[in-house]
Amino acid sequence: MAMTDNTSDAQLDFLLEVLKAIASSNGNQQVVEKLLEANTDKLNQTLADKLRDSATTTLEELKPDQATSLAANIVEFSKIVAKLSLGDKASNIEIAITGYEVALTLYTREDFPFDWGLTQRNLGNAYFNRITGQKAENLEIAIACYQLALEVHTHEAFPVEWAKIQYNLGLAYSNRITGQKSQNLEEAIACYKLAEVRTREAFPEDWANTQFRLGLAYRNRIKGEKAENIEEAIACYQEALRVRTFEAFPIDWAMTQYNLGNAYGDRIKGEKAENIEDAIAYYQEALRVRTFEAFPEKWANTQNNLGNAHSNRIKGEKAENIEDAIACYQEALRVRTFEAFPEKWADTKNNLGNAYGHRIIGEKAQNIEQAIACYQEALRVRTFEAFPEKWADTKNNLGNAYGDRIKGEKAKNIEEALVCYQEALRVYTFEAFPEKWAITQNNLGIAYAESIKGEKAENIEQAIPCFQQALRVYTFEAFPYDWAQTQNNIGNAYNNRIKGEKAQNIEDAIASSQQALRVLTFEAFPEDWARTQNNLGAAYSHRIIGEKAQNSEEAIACYQQALRVRTFEAFPQEYLESKNNLGFAYKDAQNLPEAYKAFDAAIKTVEFLRDEIISGSGVEEHKTKLAEKHHGSYGGMVEVCLALTNITAAIDYVERSKTGNLVDEILRRDLKTIFPVDVATQLEQYRDEIAAGQYQIQQGKAENPKVLAQHLQQLRQQRNDLQDHYLGIGSGFNFDKFQNNLDDHTAIVEFYITGDKLLAFIFTSETQQPIVWQSEPKDLEKLGKWINGYLRAYNNHKTWLSNRKYPKESPWQRRLNTRLHLLAKIMHIDEIIQQIPPQCDRLILIPHCFLHLFPLHALPITSEQGEGKSEILMDRFPAGVSYAPSCQLLQLTQTRKRPEDFTHLFAVQNPSADLDYTPMEVDVIKSYFNPPPDTEVLVENAATKTAINSKAFNSYHCLHFSCHGYFNYQEPRKSALILANAHKRTSVEPNSERYLRISDEEIFDLEKCLTIDQVFDLQLEQCRLVTLSACETGLIDYTNISDEYIGLPSGFLVAGSPAVVSSFWMVNDLSTALLMIKFYDNLLNYQMSLAVALNQAQLWLRDVTKKNLLLWIESLSIKSYQKRFLSAPLSNNDDFRYLRPSDKPFEKPYHWAAFCAIGQ
Repeated sequence: MAMTDNTSDAQLDFLLEVLKAIASSNGNQQVVEKLLEANTDKLNQTLADKLRDSATTTLEELKPDQATSLAANIVEFSKIVAKLSLGDKASNIEIAITGYEVALTLYTREDFPFDWGLTQRNLGNAYFNRITGQKAENLEIAIACYQLALEVHTHEAFPVEWAKIQYNLGLAYSNRITGQKSQNLEEAIACYKLAEVRTREAFPEDWANTQFRLGLAYRNRIKGEKAENIEEAIACYQEALRVRTFEAFPIDWAMTQYNLGNAYGDRIKGEKAENIEDAIAYYQEALRVRTFEAFPEKWANTQNNLGNAHSNRIKGEKAENIEDAIACYQEALRVRTFEAFPEKWADTKNNLGNAYGHRIIGEKAQNIEQAIACYQEALRVRTFEAFPEKWADTKNNLGNAYGDRIKGEKAKNIEEALVCYQEALRVYTFEAFPEKWAITQNNLGIAYAESIKGEKAENIEQAIPCFQQALRVYTFEAFPYDWAQTQNNIGNAYNNRIKGEKAQNIEDAIASSQQALRVLTFEAFPEDWARTQNNLGAAYSHRIIGEKAQNSEEAIACYQQALRVRTFEAFPQEYLESKNNLGFAYKDAQNLPEAYKAFDAAIKTVEFLRDEIISGSGVEEHKTKLAEKHHGSYGGMVEVCLALTNITAAIDYVERSKTGNLVDEILRRDLKTIFPVDVATQLEQYRDEIAAGQYQIQQGKAENPKVLAQHLQQLRQQRNDLQDHYLGIGSGFNFDKFQNNLDDHTAIVEFYITGDKLLAFIFTSETQQPIVWQSEPKDLEKLGKWINGYLRAYNNHKTWLSNRKYPKESPWQRRLNTRLHLLAKIMHIDEIIQQIPPQCDRLILIPHCFLHLFPLHALPITSEQGEGKSEILMDRFPAGVSYAPSCQLLQLTQTRKRPEDFTHLFAVQNPSADLDYTPMEVDVIKSYFNPPPDTEVLVENAATKTAINSKAFNSYHCLHFSCHGYFNYQEPRKSALILANAHKRTSVEPNSERYLRISDEEIFDLEKCLTIDQVFDLQLEQCRLVTLSACETGLIDYTNISDEYIGLPSGFLVAGSPAVVSSFWMVNDLSTALLMIKFYDNLLNYQMSLAVALNQAQLWLRDVTKKNLLLWIESLSIKSYQKRFLSAPLSNNDDFRYLRPSDKPFEKPYHWAAFCAIGQ
């Protein structure tokens, strides 16, 4: 019986037609579906509303038997429309819900108990699948419906229906959001087990479905032993496959294979390696059915999980496994797009980030950047509000990536990691997610242990409790692998611990590492075993308890064990670490020949890895950080060479440790001028072929990576041999060749700082081998304290310059002379200089690390005579005292052929328009050069970055910058020469990447300044000299322990100038102008060499009397008003007006010692 048709409504007409079709066909599903498919446009909420209104009224009006028939047809219609694949799924389910609810107005429990129960079950199914509304609320309604149905469909009265409802109730509890997840899963498991009334013999398909669902519930179970739960899940899936065969039920078979893959991927029992192999096999089986064409979404799900299995794979080549994982994730992303499947897209992005984080092929720094990008993408979807657990997962992973990051500041990266882990712990509580809480505690401990900010001792104290917390969950019995890894981390923390008794800390470290080895065996976990052996070796190296000789032997044995796995071919980075450690262990054991071999292997690996970076990304920052990380190998080798009395080898290794990036860059730029044309061509061919091959390996495009890597190594050796034949440089530096090119009146003093002493290598062309002066360890401690005191005072001086806290001069200025005397005493400069033959009248100083910051040319060399009476280095060497970053760089600058002429000048004059004496300085200097167009000066507002960019500098012989300069200690590459219009208003908060904040009052726009990075790009092909008449232009990144010499001078040396004059501190405008005028006068009018011209100008400024200075100013070729302006301070300024004519206005080192000559 159909509803009464008393309207002409099209939707209602359609509804009547459907109900008639159901009645006439006796509920034939195909007939009804055909009708529905032709009218999907009518299946919407309006139809649901009309169904409720019309059907409810009609059921009340009809006779009982007619009403019963209509209700049955409405239920049938609801069942068919709920399953309809066409149209709007959400609307279809709303129509079904309406139909069931309408039917229940007739089907009461009292009058129609069976139909009422059946309809309650169907209504529960509809709410379970409902899209509209809150999912949590829908599931609660579904559960309520199923429980109502069970009041009638009891096990005794209707066992089959009862079992079906139990199954559906299990599904609802499995997906339930409200309540404790752990309890919901227990309820689900109980329901599925009750549903097993449907036996395999009687109901094979339903039985298999129940087994499958029971497997899912066990795999997700929280209560009970995780290992046992996974075993139960596997057993259930395998039971399901007794029915779900490939031939009979291919789709369900594939789904079960897929889930078996998931279970074996998580499996704890059995061999982990074998479990992962099984998981991969199951996923691959599933893909026989789940193809991209037939089931794109399920294909993508399987590809994603197959990627996870390859990521975790133990068998096979690790590098290849990760490449397979990346390929799987990228395939999955063909379907899992942000627009179509945002949550799954985010899942795969997160997994792809993990794979890039562990990737071996390609540039490690770039891989980590890709990992970070993937995690940040994932967090677009995985928000704290929407997906708290997944948000925490990704935050934890992002923390790992920042912890491993190579780009950027290490201290900042670790702080980012700490923030990520702490955020993850907002979700990962011990109670809710014990396992994830433990892994995050472990990661947090690692980050604290590596943290640079704050007190190291305190950071380690924070790390240890994190590891101990993790062990609350990671027990030996439940999580043996994770327990062992955490024991390993605790061992590292105790080995590095500062607080507490050192001897006991190391014993605790040894005990923890030995505990870890109970699980991390060579056979089961070779990489982890090797890492633990390496850590155990480090602990034995530091051990206090026991015989030192025995501890050294234990350490050596551990490192040798680690190297069984950590081979150069398989794990070059780890091989390098263990070889370095082995070198120090042999050194401590006084086995110097073996120490030499170990350090040699480590250094060759550093240089190999460096070459890979050059041939790959070429990013200078990556090379610098590699050199910093492994600088200790060079220091250890230098000490071993000295102990073996192989002084020449020692200085070779000193040189190989320095200025590697600058040497590489100069070689690249000057290749065709340094080498004969045919050699340069051959070297370019080697470079291009190596780069192409390296790219293939890094991108995973090489057919046989191992063979190609061996070929590239042969090419590198051939290139190095050819290069070294003409010019020993880099790893091929040869001291003997360098020494032979020195003239007979030049001496070189090269400083080098090891772990506990200051070394000075002293040599001339006549020295058979360098003389080595070595400090006592206490001298290095004194030097460290002196440096800290100097830098503190200097920073206070800079503050004073901003606010003029002191009336005349700061304490740093006042005590500078005293500080230099103390420095000379600490460095024993007298003893060092006494080693130089008297006939040598020229000195080249090669500082190391923080010694680059100080005016060594101004140090007294007869300090026992007292301040003001002793000679200084410049007095002892009248042919000049100059500086060089390294012998290699000096050697390279000497290969530059420059014109004899010194007539073309480019100058920048006072861009900020606040330097009073700069105009006179530049006016006098330019008069020594040819007139325009050979000389060009950018004055004040004309000296912009745009103007600089528009200039072709390769025709100038001299570049002179008379302006402000600033050295950025935090980010040296943001150091700059300040040009016109660079000053920014302090009222605007600047972008930290673009702007440089010097003080509360001063901010500069780096895009309008000349920074170090931009200097590198200049082309100075004719240049003989760059003079940086500005503040702090000679400072370098002294925190860089690899001595890469990062500063403005290095930029101009690379750009093409063989020499740079620059300053050590913020200089005085007047004394600098006087010094520069005298320097150029000496250089151009008296034909002095660069170093002599500068030194003589410095000595003149130091010694000139007020009377003679006024006479000298009067003799300058500048206008009268300029002479008066230049002389005025000597007569009117409080600093000078009371001086007698015989007094020396600028005798303090602050005025004359700031500048130095670097290079040729």
